[in-house]
Amino acid sequence: MKAIVHAGQSGLEGLSYKETDGKQPGPGEVKVRLRAAGLNHRDLFLMARRTPQDPPFILGSDGAGTIEAVGEEVAPELVGRDVIIHPCLDWETPDIVPALPAIVGGPSDGTFAESIIIPARNAFLKPGYLTWEEAGVLPLSALTAYRALFTRGRLQPGEHVVIPGIGGGVATYALLMAIAAGARVSVTSRSEVKRHKALELGAHHAFDSQCEWKDEIGGEAADLILDSIGPATFGQYFEVIKPNGRIVTFGASSGDRMEIPVRAIFFPQISIIGTSMGSRQEFEDMLKFMERHSIRPVVDRVYPLQDTVQAFERMRQAEQFGNIGLTIE
Repeated sequence: MKAIVHAGQSGLEGLSYKETDGKQPGPGEVKVRLRAAGLNHRDLFLMARRTPQDPPFILGSDGAGTIEAVGEEVAPELVGRDVIIHPCLDWETPDIVPALPAIVGGPSDGTFAESIIIPARNAFLKPGYLTWEEAGVLPLSALTAYRALFTRGRLQPGEHVVIPGIGGGVATYALLMAIAAGARVSVTSRSEVKRHKALELGAHHAFDSQCEWKDEIGGEAADLILDSIGPATFGQYFEVIKPNGRIVTFGASSGDRMEIPVRAIFFPQISIIGTSMGSRQEFEDMLKFMERHSIRPVVDRVYPLQDTVQAFERMRQAEQFGNIGLTIE
């Protein structure tokens, strides 16, 4: 089968479109003929950390397609079913978090290929209202946003959510989900174009990430802030969050290390909460939530599988608004 394989050197230079050996499903597994897949920033981080000594592997955590074969202990009538892939392996419930969650596309082979072998439990019926491209980009970003907002962030209707750095997949899903849940949503971006797009999607307020946030946000302090940026913006959060507010962090695009003013946490009793990805139960709940509210992924641009490098270049330059997808013929 054709696949995007990473080997030989770190970064995008290690990617190649090549023929690889196909596999057959084992007990409890299914083989999915992929129709679409999606990029994540996680893919860039994985490639940057890999060395020439690491074995070749297939990237990609997001994907959707049709089950074409099943292994032992799997109902044969699943063949022909259109499915969307839950990328987190062996994580069943929200409260029992694996020490190191296993995920499709690292360490196991991923979705940037014509087919993939996954546990049957990780294949969910594709929502019928979604196109293949929409379903292909949905899994990891939407799951991360859902857990951040509802499981970890405990979002309630009427609360004010601030989403810094709008434009990426998780932030875009979080915007759509928070609005559907009845929250008031403010977003930030250095890009005027992205701020305008967020307002078109229903954001109540959008302002420049580099301004003084307390001047922009006025009297509408935040109940919840979703952080994917880290040190570049973290200091601003304490200027705009309510006492007893929550900061949920799931990324560090501006770096891993920062100083935190401890008194700004304990006097107003702020909670700083970490999250990443999500469980099988949350994936099921997320799909039901999206169907109930008819939420469609924001697809920025779609590339054929063989043009994956160009797709990653767009992501690396932070040019996208929403998710970047791949079509797999």
